[in-house]
Amino acid sequence: MEQIDERLRRWRLILGGEEDGTGCKLSGQDIGIDKSLNALYGNEAERRGGLGASAPKVARWLGDIRSYFPSSIVKVMQKDALERLNLKSLLLEPEMMENVEPDVNMAANLLALKDIMPAKAKDTARIVVRRVVEELERKLANHLRQAVIGSLNKASRNRRPRHKEIDWNRTIKANLKHYQASHKTIIPETRIGYGRKRSSLRDIILCIDQSGSMGTSVVYSGVFGAVLASLPAVNTRMVVFDTAVVDLSEDLQDPIDLLFGVQLGGGTDINRALKYCQSLIRRPEETILILISDLYEGGNNKEMLKRVANIASSGVQFIALLALNDEGAPYYDHRNAEIMASFGVPSFACTPNLFPDLMAAAINKQDINQWAAANEIVTSRKTS
Repeated sequence: MEQIDERLRRWRLILGGEEDGTGCKLSGQDIGIDKSLNALYGNEAERRGGLGASAPKVARWLGDIRSYFPSSIVKVMQKDALERLNLKSLLLEPEMMENVEPDVNMAANLLALKDIMPAKAKDTARIVVRRVVEELERKLANHLRQAVIGSLNKASRNRRPRHKEIDWNRTIKANLKHYQASHKTIIPETRIGYGRKRSSLRDIILCIDQSGSMGTSVVYSGVFGAVLASLPAVNTRMVVFDTAVVDLSEDLQDPIDLLFGVQLGGGTDINRALKYCQSLIRRPEETILILISDLYEGGNNKEMLKRVANIASSGVQFIALLALNDEGAPYYDHRNAEIMASFGVPSFACTPNLFPDLMAAAINKQDINQWAAANEIVTSRKTS
């Protein structure tokens, strides 16, 4: 009987109305839950009456849903509220921002609105974005560091060392099977040397489309860029673009300053961005260029594709990420992706959890299409 009552209660909350056929009456906290759900998912009149268009009402509603639901559900409801109730303008109010559950989508919305925020609201927005960045770093940074450092150590291993470069401990271990009992010695068929010392083993360029549709990708890219910049064995540059190009490499030490330097929205000129990135390339064979874009070109598409072909043929490891988020890339220029694939530039969406492994594969100069297939990622195919 208790199971039946609980099912009726749940259906009553889902259906959200007195005349829902369940015959279930709500009481206690359920009444508050019902009002919170109706304010967002009820009919138009209920939504207007429930939230209205004032920051205090929305702030109270945000506080209510945080007390009723787990944070994962709160984040979904916040996102739905921004879309269904057109509340983006209320993000300018500090009172509302103090009550939001920080997540990547919220951070992207705040960054898109930063230029029209009053100073006090911008201070609060920075706090919210910082909380998002710190949480992402906690989840993702260590994995990226381990993946990249491990790959760099492997990539730097010297298999043809001079005598003074030989790492005798590793060489002996690698040749124990060649021990000659009669001579009481090991024949070192494989010699392993110390990695050659260089200022950086790989040059990494992150070229990021900052149009409005790429908001969450920009947030993740800023976090990953800051982590990569902290590794002395790689030289990391971060370039963002719309119709203009901005080099944010100097801000990589502080991802919050970096993200607030991004200008979300506007048009897209991929060709201009790639032209600038091309000017940064000093060692093509040791350079990894990650273009994060939906590939919708607002500039000269023909010249953009020609430049992609030139960069790829120079020896640069060129990868196009159609999105860097957990939601995939439902909208992107399929034709451009296919043409770029014919140049040897793989194009696919990548989740943040897989990005460290992608970077490790790129540093080791693995076949990225094979890596993607092994991780069940669908890449754009070459045109026939």
